[in-house]
Amino acid sequence: MAKEKMSSLPQHIGIIMDGNGRWAKKRGLPRKFGHRQGAKAFRKVVRYCKEKGIRCCTFYAFSTENWSRPQDEVDAIMSLMKEYLDEVRSYLDEEVRVIFIGDRTKLDHEIQQKMNALEEDSKHFSSMTLGIAVNYGGRAEIANAAKSIAEQVCDGNLDLSSIDENTFSQYLYTSQMPDVDLIIRPSGEYRISNFLLWQSAYAEFIFMKNILWPDFSEKDMDKALDEFARRNRRFGGV
Repeated sequence: MAKEKMSSLPQHIGIIMDGNGRWAKKRGLPRKFGHRQGAKAFRKVVRYCKEKGIRCCTFYAFSTENWSRPQDEVDAIMSLMKEYLDEVRSYLDEEVRVIFIGDRTKLDHEIQQKMNALEEDSKHFSSMTLGIAVNYGGRAEIANAAKSIAEQVCDGNLDLSSIDENTFSQYLYTSQMPDVDLIIRPSGEYRISNFLLWQSAYAEFIFMKNILWPDFSEKDMDKALDEFARRNRRFGGV
């Protein structure tokens, strides 16, 4: 990326890791092999974003809707998730903070323990924040935030008149991250699939038609960052 565009880097990138199953199907392989290859792309892209100076990256790993997939595929993803979490520990050496967003109560106890340990061990790091969305849904996140706020009001801990957009944001899973500036989705799908609905109110969207997530490379990230730098972000102004 040209040096003159570095000042236009997004603070927070959201990435929908889409196309793993199709990548495998194109090669005559079971879908789980696509997820394994997608995990390799995840590792590569995280480190490249850190090198570029991106403050926050959030990856959509598993949605609340993904439970409806065939059980053998769900099982393979959960097994891979355990490996993911062990490998993510290597980012601690690079002082990357790890935050998991989503409802983890439905997840395997071992996975929950690994998540909790990663968050605790990385909570003081500040070189980059890595968000991983697991059993995540944007609508559920907003509903849960509204419920938590209502409970605080009912308990007398929060005054109704003090609730505004900033207050609401503090009750979201991403309360420790800035709103997302850029959402990238490879694979040719043109939707956000319940990802960071509140946080993406003024995000730029880049949909990549001819690339599936397992093939996503540093060059593809540079293309997205270059496109982001060309966008005129007015935030409702002129």
